[in-house]
Amino acid sequence: MAANDTSVIVLAAGKGTRMRSDRAKVLHRAGGRSLIEQVIRAAQALKPAQLVVVVGHQAEDVGAIAAGLGAQTVLQQPQRGTGHALQVARRALRKSAKFAIVVPGDAPLLRTQTLAALLDTHRRGEAAATILTAELADPSGYGRIVRDSEGRVQAIVEDKSATPEQRALNEVNSSIYCFTLEKLWPCLAALRPNNVHRELYLTDAIALLRQRNERVLAEIAPDPHEILGCNTRAQLADADRVFRARKAAELMDAGVTIYLPETVVIDPEVTVGPDTVIEPGAQLLGKTRVGARCQIRTGSILHDMRVDDEAVVGPHTNADSSHVASHAQVGPFARLRPGADIRAGVRVGNFVEVKNSVLHEGVKAQHLTYLGDATVGRDSNIGAGTITCNYDGVAKHHTAIGSRVFIGSDTAIVAPVRIGDGAYIGAGSVITENVPADALALGRGRQVNKPGWARARRAELRHAAHGKAKPRAKRRAPRRKKSRRR
Repeated sequence: MAANDTSVIVLAAGKGTRMRSDRAKVLHRAGGRSLIEQVIRAAQALKPAQLVVVVGHQAEDVGAIAAGLGAQTVLQQPQRGTGHALQVARRALRKSAKFAIVVPGDAPLLRTQTLAALLDTHRRGEAAATILTAELADPSGYGRIVRDSEGRVQAIVEDKSATPEQRALNEVNSSIYCFTLEKLWPCLAALRPNNVHRELYLTDAIALLRQRNERVLAEIAPDPHEILGCNTRAQLADADRVFRARKAAELMDAGVTIYLPETVVIDPEVTVGPDTVIEPGAQLLGKTRVGARCQIRTGSILHDMRVDDEAVVGPHTNADSSHVASHAQVGPFARLRPGADIRAGVRVGNFVEVKNSVLHEGVKAQHLTYLGDATVGRDSNIGAGTITCNYDGVAKHHTAIGSRVFIGSDTAIVAPVRIGDGAYIGAGSVITENVPADALALGRGRQVNKPGWARARRAELRHAAHGKAKPRAKRRAPRRKKSRRR
């Protein structure tokens, strides 16, 4: 798909006051990307000769996204309408451009295939302008498309100005157009701000083309959702919902099972292998890669993750920028922070947090554990409540745990420290020194039992609660020494 003679102009200068936001409208996100990024990506896939973004409100932020995607920007200041925006864009267009597709920056649902069909209709029809339209069940608020008997566009009639007959029409204007530039430029030059806002409107250029008996055609979008703009938060939510539904449908068509797909959030660059099961409420974000025959359980959040074949991500696991290998199990309620490398067959259980650590094959850390900046060798067992104390207030330090190590519950390992292969660590220990291989390490206070102490303590507390003095033991009368008879 290539359009070597065509430029794409994205109109992204507006503020979007109905969003009631300090952020420019096109910077809001739907489907895992900003609106402007969604539009630019759809246009880029058409492979136009040039892609120009007209910026205005928060031009620096909008322009940074556009430039990062390889688009050229031009500043519209002040913003005096869509017709004025094209006058500004003209300065950046190459003289070799024959056609231009004009797209608003807040139409994120637009597909590349639809733009290609619009351009094809325009070329084949030798039109001066071709309008992308849609047929809506409820066209209220949209400008209606009025056609002649040959299907050519006669006029775009705004909803408030339409007659009852025109208001009954359900084909509406999308504000997405394709123009033959040599026909468009004279009409743009003739535009006048004859409206209450004193702006130049692109729809007036369409009317001028018709007055000059130029051919104006229309191409109906196959999916009405594609033309929907995002002028309000509600429309933004609608667009996001459509994106999520599209992605879920794409994955299900590829052999992925998704239960209650309307509750699942999957970003556009996520990939999932066949026969993987995704349960309700899961979120797969960023550039997450999930293999085949995996289980992604309820409420899990995966961001920029790599999950290999046949791994299980338990309910409500939160994982970011980490790796889970084949046949590993993490969760429920596990936390994988950036740099966690969970190797094959490892089990990371509930309320276990792993950060910047490698857990080699067969490791088990089933409960209530923190492993940070650590390496754990094969088949080691990490008892409940184990903590690697990796931060000294200034720097992070590494903990190296060998293979087949048994760490008893409630152990604190103060890094930097090495624990040799096959070592045992007694429960409740604080380990501050290296432990040799196959050794037993104990680092805890010695147990002392005081018989009867608890009973005496309870009695003392009861008397104190009733305001009585502490009972004292009775003193025995001193024995008199027996006198010796001589």
